[in-house]
Amino acid sequence: MPQDVVNATREYFDVTHRDKSSFTNEDEIRSALESYDAILPTLGDPLGAAAFSGAGSYRCKMLANFGVGVNHIDVAAANAVGITVSNTPGAVTDATADIGMMLILMAARRASEGEAILRAGKWGGWEPTQLLGLHVSGKTVGIIGMGRIGKAIARRCQLGFGMDVVFFNRSVVADPGVEAKQLDSMDAVAAQADVVVIAVPGSPATHHLIKAELFTAMQSHAVFVNISRGDVVDEPTLIKALEQGQIAGAGLDVYENEPEVPEALIKLPNVTLLPHMGTSALEVRNGMGMMALDNLIAWDKGQEPPDKV
Repeated sequence: MPQDVVNATREYFDVTHRDKSSFTNEDEIRSALESYDAILPTLGDPLGAAAFSGAGSYRCKMLANFGVGVNHIDVAAANAVGITVSNTPGAVTDATADIGMMLILMAARRASEGEAILRAGKWGGWEPTQLLGLHVSGKTVGIIGMGRIGKAIARRCQLGFGMDVVFFNRSVVADPGVEAKQLDSMDAVAAQADVVVIAVPGSPATHHLIKAELFTAMQSHAVFVNISRGDVVDEPTLIKALEQGQIAGAGLDVYENEPEVPEALIKLPNVTLLPHMGTSALEVRNGMGMMALDNLIAWDKGQEPPDKV
């Protein structure tokens, strides 16, 4: 945790701070659930259904997740044994949308491929047809998931690059924030878009939401960007679509089995890969921590946490 978050949390609670960067394991999680009233977990903490099987002996009654995605937490299983779960939605919106825009540009303009050539000493100088990519200005972006982050990406694309916006959302969006057209399926969005961006929350309901059908529906010159959660995408089908030229490229900040990244993805020159950097700015991480703390304080006072999942 950022030090400011640790310090602020210690003003309200008796804190044990796990200062390792490695992920916890199931034994550590069980011990924490047995030992503490509340836990501030991150996406690397395995809090699936198995973690709550010994709930009769658990002391923990609150999980204030550090992040928006809760696909690492079985919220229903936690709630069933009396544990409240919260997240940090508002703190990450703009930072994640910024990374989404960066991945759109890098994937469309083949920036990673160009940098790799230069770093390897293989660049022979400017050429008229070298690394020709997709000019995104005036093109169509298709957004899957028009929540806070989806809307923020739409604003950047339309107001900054003059892009048309089409989107799919499971419910009707009355105000997408920009001029945009809601379509009735993900495949319809994929068929119209030059860039497809996934911005849905990570949860059991969205596991492998993106399958082969979406890549088949995409245009061959289009690029695919994922800034949501890795397991929203059926990763092998994405790899196949890239290898077979169904789509032109991809920009990824998340992976299905983090921190594992398939070797096949690493080898593909037409893929931009980032190490889950969507919220990697100090002020954003501080904001996430303070939001998690607000949820902890509300719970401690017997109130409903403002960001209860």
